[in-house]
Amino acid sequence: MWKSLFKRSKAAYPVKIRPLDTEIEVPKDTPILEAALQRGIAFPHSCRVGTCGTCKCRLIEGKVYEITDKAHALTAEEMRENYILACQSLARSDLVIEVPNLSLTKIVHKIRNVGGTITALNSLTHDILELVVKTDFPVMYTAGQYCEIYVEGVVTDDARQQRSYSFAAAPGEKPTDIVRFHIRKVPGGMFTTWLFEQAKVGQRLEGHGPYGDFGLRPASNPILCIAGGSGMAPIKAVLEQAITEGVGRDVYYLFGVRAQRDLYGLAEMAEIGKAWRGRFEFVPVLSEEPEGSNWQGRRGFVTQHIAPVIGDRLRDCHVYMCGPPPMIDAAEKVIAEAGIDRQHVHFDKFYDRSHLVPGH
Repeated sequence: MWKSLFKRSKAAYPVKIRPLDTEIEVPKDTPILEAALQRGIAFPHSCRVGTCGTCKCRLIEGKVYEITDKAHALTAEEMRENYILACQSLARSDLVIEVPNLSLTKIVHKIRNVGGTITALNSLTHDILELVVKTDFPVMYTAGQYCEIYVEGVVTDDARQQRSYSFAAAPGEKPTDIVRFHIRKVPGGMFTTWLFEQAKVGQRLEGHGPYGDFGLRPASNPILCIAGGSGMAPIKAVLEQAITEGVGRDVYYLFGVRAQRDLYGLAEMAEIGKAWRGRFEFVPVLSEEPEGSNWQGRRGFVTQHIAPVIGDRLRDCHVYMCGPPPMIDAAEKVIAEAGIDRQHVHFDKFYDRSHLVPGH
């Protein structure tokens, strides 16, 4: 009896992905998204934990097991049309799925495991540091992507415990063995506490990636960048890579932090501004700077300054945002009211442990 049951079980199922009409084998214990990325398919995705909805796709044929509830990430209409989240769906039969915007993304790097050694820990602000790692072999990624970092004995290899961080420098035109990250200390966070208080140059890390499809799309429209805190990292990388590629579109970059002590990257933005071929306007905005300080720049929330900074050109902008979810959610409302087409709005919400699991 048991032998017969074993014969009927399947370790993997074929999944046909439209509009590519590509078929991949998906192990029954591997999310559809992960299997597609391992094959180098440019599947739209961002958080990979079922919160952002970027990897949504329509289930045309077959059955899946959904790891988490998808209702918070999909609209009622999408639910009725049988959309699923590829990052949270396990195949339970042969499948056919249809992926919106699959042809619009250019991220095609295969997911790889790579080890590395810490070569520098540079303080950027009181609670953000730059982690510099020399990898065991050169790696490729696209500016705007991120990778998962794991340290044996500090963070388990359970997927929920790996930490995701965006690359903070452009990769250039060929594989690189030096990668950089901007990491904010999360109160009570196991990994960031270790990184800020115990990590030393020479210690080993393990990485898995690259992930994400947050990257500059080709167009001639002006670019609106909005970032908060360590959201500076992927925006900086995207802008650096754009210089390498000769992009000359006008850029408006609003960077929101609480106070002057939270500002960083000002010298780098000045250098980017000098090298930029079009207009480049970098606007820091402080939300909690004490009254009466020597700050002469803009105050309040970033969203209050989007329209005043950009003016009549706002509706023509393509938008790229990185940072805490409340900032991005608020900015999305302003952008929608301005009439910017949703397909030209790209974002990467920075969820920390407090957003994903209790106790960070």
